[in-house]
Amino acid sequence: MYAILDIETTGGQFNEEGITEIAIYKFDGHEVVDQFISLVNPEIPIQPFVVKLTGINNAMLSSAPKFFEVAKRIIEITTNCVIVAHNASFDYRILRTEFRRLGYDFQARTLCTVELSKKLLPEQPSHSLGKLVRALGIPMADRHRASGDALATIKLFKILLEKDLEKEIVKDFIKLEVEKGIAPKLRELISSLPSTTGVYYIHNEKGNLIYIGKSRNIKKRINQHFTGTSAKCKKIQAQVYTVTYDETGSELIALLKESEEIKVNKPILNRAQRKSIFQSALYAEKDEKGYINLRIQKADGRKREITSFASLQEAKNALFRITSHYNLCQKLTGLYDTKTSCFQYSIKECDGACIGAISPEVYNARVQEFIEKNTFENQNMILIDKGRSISERSAVLIENGIYKGYAFYDLNYQINNIEILTNIIIPMQNNRDTKNIIQGHIRKSKTLKTLKF
Repeated sequence: MYAILDIETTGGQFNEEGITEIAIYKFDGHEVVDQFISLVNPEIPIQPFVVKLTGINNAMLSSAPKFFEVAKRIIEITTNCVIVAHNASFDYRILRTEFRRLGYDFQARTLCTVELSKKLLPEQPSHSLGKLVRALGIPMADRHRASGDALATIKLFKILLEKDLEKEIVKDFIKLEVEKGIAPKLRELISSLPSTTGVYYIHNEKGNLIYIGKSRNIKKRINQHFTGTSAKCKKIQAQVYTVTYDETGSELIALLKESEEIKVNKPILNRAQRKSIFQSALYAEKDEKGYINLRIQKADGRKREITSFASLQEAKNALFRITSHYNLCQKLTGLYDTKTSCFQYSIKECDGACIGAISPEVYNARVQEFIEKNTFENQNMILIDKGRSISERSAVLIENGIYKGYAFYDLNYQINNIEILTNIIIPMQNNRDTKNIIQGHIRKSKTLKTLKF
């Protein structure tokens, strides 16, 4: 659990400042579960430059509670939380100073979003909250007020959690949980998980990732792991300490995240998925009569493939659908082996490319239409799908045929402005696996929208 914090102060000499406003949002890594926002009477005057900056003046604070009146609530909402703030050393120092004046030694673990953004957003010229918010297209109200700044910090922290592909933030947090005591039972772990689409992470007692998976129903899939009798399930059951998850809304992003993060983190129980598992591929070649033949062959990295598949059966099933949808000939797609016309011609579902009844130009135009729709070589496009909430959408960016990464966005200007989009994109590797995941999803998905630019 994280406590996202922002404090406004009176200004003045070091360690003599007083708090004028405080906002704390309790954040479980996915959503805000509790909040506390209050003006605070510092019992000392506010510096004029601070009044100008924040709009908070002495008159506004005359009837506000004093710090000792809100201290108990602050302790309640921050207990067992890591405190997260933009320039955390400042907010934490101010909080400790106020508690010290009451004779209480306030202590907590802290995370600084300035330091995290320097590590995870190194391309940004400035790491101030205002400039990061503008660069990332994060909507912000009430700048230099505690609530507005804390809400912006939550949105920034969400992006930083996504950018942290090695899961260092989460692993460090789990190590803190491990220090506190024994692991919850398997049933308790399942009860805290959502029945939504996303990626899940199974950690051992040292906080290390031992397995990464994706599912359209995270709770159901984890339940299957915990009740299964396979060798892998038994290893998971024996080693699991806790389970974390990232909701994606979009199944495509769940697939892409799973593929990338298995390669980055190399969990011990994900051996099969660390390398490519696409065994069969679809190739196009012209025959001696000039017709483009589609052929399923063993995947060969030296040849230019249209798309590839996890198994031969998956490839055949897909090719039957392609042949039917684009009115192609089963003989020329290798699905019907004959020296004369194909069976489909005899039932008038093929217009005779197999016996030269139509010209190569007419037939090849249909094949080309399929190839163009199923490759994105040299294309610039954004694939838009569901997000993690009703108001959110997801975007997968492809530039010059290369998969760049994905992002979640609330406002259309975030994806229509390419500079902002590249700032909020979670950068990903472009490899054969990602290409096939995207192509396969384009073929199957009914919700995916394509925006070309």
